[in-house]
Amino acid sequence: MKHLLEVCLVALTLATNVTPSASAQSAAMQWGVSVQLAVTNNATPMPEADDENAWIVTVTADGAIYFRTDPVTPASLADEMKRRPRNRAQKLYVKADVRAPFANVERALEAGREVWFEAAVLLTAQPGTPESGTVVPPNGLEVLIGPRLPTAAVATVVQLLNAEHQGPLLRVNGDEISWPALESTLRQHFQKGDAKLILLKADGRLPFGQVVQAIDTCRSTGAKVVLPTL
Repeated sequence: MKHLLEVCLVALTLATNVTPSASAQSAAMQWGVSVQLAVTNNATPMPEADDENAWIVTVTADGAIYFRTDPVTPASLADEMKRRPRNRAQKLYVKADVRAPFANVERALEAGREVWFEAAVLLTAQPGTPESGTVVPPNGLEVLIGPRLPTAAVATVVQLLNAEHQGPLLRVNGDEISWPALESTLRQHFQKGDAKLILLKADGRLPFGQVVQAIDTCRSTGAKVVLPTL
């Protein structure tokens, strides 16, 4: 009986040692403020976004902003970034909820530009449901950020206009088009010799999920997307 009790205690000790370790590893791969990510088809793997020192700005559904896990105001975000040393090779990751006002995402991008980021990665989810127990690395769409286009660049302008309850209106170089026609319209422009560079302007009142879907479609054509900052 004593021997059986010792065996049970050893087994319990091993189970106790293994389980927290596995949970900690899983949590480390998915650390940060939880949001509902937009599902996109043209994002690429961004495993570095799960690094402990990754520069991540989170925008929640109600528009609240976090730098890593610390709550910040839009006005203080750039200052918080300036206080933290970083490797120049590091990327800026923006993890925004699909319901977040796009204006708040723009403020996060503007703060990134103030601390000399020329691009940012918009983190998104993959289509489909991952198998139970698997850790899915982050995916993202990289966009250029800045108040202006690269020197001597001529871009195709995509606009998303707020139409209240009708969903956003979509224009390409001033011409209104339907959402299903966006990809084919862009490809037609590129076939005529236009540079594969898109300046995407969106109404700040739109939810981020609608804006990122337009970015995803633009990226499907192989074009670079520039988001002008405020």
